[in-house]
Amino acid sequence: MARLRRSRIYLPGNRPRMIQKGPLLGADAVILDLEDSVSPEQKDAARFLVTNAIKSLNFGETEVMVRINPLSTCGLEDLAAVLPAGPDAIVVPKSENREGVQTVEKAILQSNLSKRVAILPLIESAKGILNAYEIAGASTLVEAITFGGEDFTQDIGATRTREGREIFLGRSMLVIAAKAAGVQALDTVFSDFNDEEGLRNDTLAIKQMGFDGRAAIHPSQIEIIHDIYTPTDAEIRHAVNVIRASEIARGKGSGVAVVNGKMIDKPIIERAEKIIRIAERLDLPIPEPEE
Repeated sequence: MARLRRSRIYLPGNRPRMIQKGPLLGADAVILDLEDSVSPEQKDAARFLVTNAIKSLNFGETEVMVRINPLSTCGLEDLAAVLPAGPDAIVVPKSENREGVQTVEKAILQSNLSKRVAILPLIESAKGILNAYEIAGASTLVEAITFGGEDFTQDIGATRTREGREIFLGRSMLVIAAKAAGVQALDTVFSDFNDEEGLRNDTLAIKQMGFDGRAAIHPSQIEIIHDIYTPTDAEIRHAVNVIRASEIARGKGSGVAVVNGKMIDKPIIERAEKIIRIAERLDLPIPEPEE
């Protein structure tokens, strides 16, 4: 069963105070970053800090991810340092083909950890988007593919806007590739953390597109993201009624079920089941089905 990844927040790997706050932020996942937020002269110190944070801090239910540097630079050195500490997932930036994913998979398997370490390729270029399905299916350790909107925009020569028209096609292609491969689709950051309305509207839009969550760059963004990705009472109630109606229909040997005068089919049932799974994980009240 896929982990809940409504929100992921980036924490610079060379900032001990920020990392220490990680377990208290309430995000579904923290990304301890060794890449863009760490200058070249601080890479070694950041590896040491991140490794020891994973070993010593109690992150509770928060998933601990590490974004390594590109494999073309010092990504393998990052893996050698952090894997023995047992992170929950490795975020692989600049992912453009299956070979990069399989290199990370090999390093994980050779580390002989007793736990599963997921791979989350970060797709940030036109080539990566065109190869997204290949990347998503490159390893059984891939649990999600993620979109890097800022670098993608730069790669295609577009201008990043609040409305995000320039990344709509890239987002759509990534969602389709993820769902075809049976993994989660996770979206990019909304870079203006002072624009709460913009974040809310953009997050509503990506949820409607099929994304399972998004990244954050500031703690203030987490509550808004969770508010949109947490099922409402009405959604849970409807999901319960959909599942109950489908069970009754199957019991009668019928493939047709009706809720509130509308026929429901397999995709609607699967969506309802997903809502109930999320509600159960969040300990939300689940009502009895309506008669």
